[in-house]
Amino acid sequence: MRCPVGDRISTMVCLSGLFVVLAFRMIDGAALKQDPSAESAAALLNHSMAMVQRMEALLAQGNGSDVTLRIQTVSTDEVKVIQAHSLVLTLQSDVFDELLQTRNSTNLVLKESADCASVFDKFIRYLYCGDISVRPDQAIPLHRLASKYHIWALQQGLTRYMTQHLSSDSPTGHVVSWYQYAVQTGDITLRDSCLLYLSWNLSSVLQSAEWRSISDELLLSLLQRSDLVLQSELELYDALEAWISQNQPADMTAESALRAVRYGMIPPQHLFRLQKQSAVMLKYYESVRDLLFLTFQFHAASPVQLAKYFDVNCSLFMPRNYLSSAWGSPWVINNPTRDDRSFSFQTQLGPSGHDTSKRVTWNALFSPRWLPLSVRSTFSELGSMQPTRTDNGQPRIIITPATSSPDFAGVSFQKTVIVAARQQGKVVVRHVYNFHQSTEETGDFLLDADLQRRTSEYLIDSSLYLHIIVKPIYHSLIIARK
Repeated sequence: MRCPVGDRISTMVCLSGLFVVLAFRMIDGAALKQDPSAESAAALLNHSMAMVQRMEALLAQGNGSDVTLRIQTVSTDEVKVIQAHSLVLTLQSDVFDELLQTRNSTNLVLKESADCASVFDKFIRYLYCGDISVRPDQAIPLHRLASKYHIWALQQGLTRYMTQHLSSDSPTGHVVSWYQYAVQTGDITLRDSCLLYLSWNLSSVLQSAEWRSISDELLLSLLQRSDLVLQSELELYDALEAWISQNQPADMTAESALRAVRYGMIPPQHLFRLQKQSAVMLKYYESVRDLLFLTFQFHAASPVQLAKYFDVNCSLFMPRNYLSSAWGSPWVINNPTRDDRSFSFQTQLGPSGHDTSKRVTWNALFSPRWLPLSVRSTFSELGSMQPTRTDNGQPRIIITPATSSPDFAGVSFQKTVIVAARQQGKVVVRHVYNFHQSTEETGDFLLDADLQRRTSEYLIDSSLYLHIIVKPIYHSLIIARK
């Protein structure tokens, strides 16, 4: 029920009393005052939840209301009516304060987009109660309202919510829309978090409905990255072809995207098939002809010979984080705090057709409490690593070749360790650790992880889920001719 205009002063006094109660936690009309001389006998009586319930009832019932909010959905005749209290609105928002001071009646008309209008009642409830339930599809409209009406605590809370719920399930996906929203609003933290999530979980994103809604700008940003986690470069090409067929972008965009594919990482037999069967390749063949020609030379010749005439240390021949068995292996470590573990696996020497049949055996060691970085492991005659343990050390992982070969000339091996975790019920990439080319370990591995805690965000069912990737990088032994 709305108060008559003449009763506004009494309404304001009543509401002021309510907020004083909330601020000082007054119980039964008397504020608790602590006696400094009797702190040992002091006790905190907290009835704030009861106060929140009273405020929620005040909003729901409209008692003492002195302003009617009329939320009009833009481009429609839909109007949502909410009975509110000007004191609450002005205390929470300087924008509402200004709007209420300039109104000519008890009505305040607010025009909102359809998505914002649909959650406006939740938004107003937050102003009264200080809490809010959020679904992924509601995050952007609520963030827009918080920004528009200067509710900064809600705005920051929603940014944190989006950053922490990138892996949440939603019918059509939400990470791409959150990324685009972050770009529009200049939210760098959210933008970078979305971009990193898409990069580290690209293989699953490619299979989702979200992939085909990716913008031109986001697509090209992803294609330039070397930290994409996916099965193979061929998987990326197939997804790109589907995106181009669905979205029909401008020729310049399609050509730029196709030229960002790392064809050197695709075996020749698949490249032959693409040239004959890929509709997108047939349409844009002239724009990538030079890359394909250089790729076939790369696969046909010895990398050492090719390096004398071409720059083989460019993105065309630079692996991404491929999950296929040719490039590494998964490693599940049960009860990782118990003791040291070792593991051996093989990769192909390099992506060149000249090297695909050659194998390199790798030894990996994980230790939950290992020695400082300056102290190196030694190897027994059998090739097993013998680390020096310390009780208070950090988790360590080292990856070394089990043998050496003249074939290693002109090749350096970059190692990457992927740590998976379960978030919102879905297994996703939690972190990616990269090794410097000249080292056998990474100094910040699981630096902030509490592996002793069974519910650690780095563990899945008390186990550490790793995937080790070895990326061979060719180097020009002789400066390429100009």
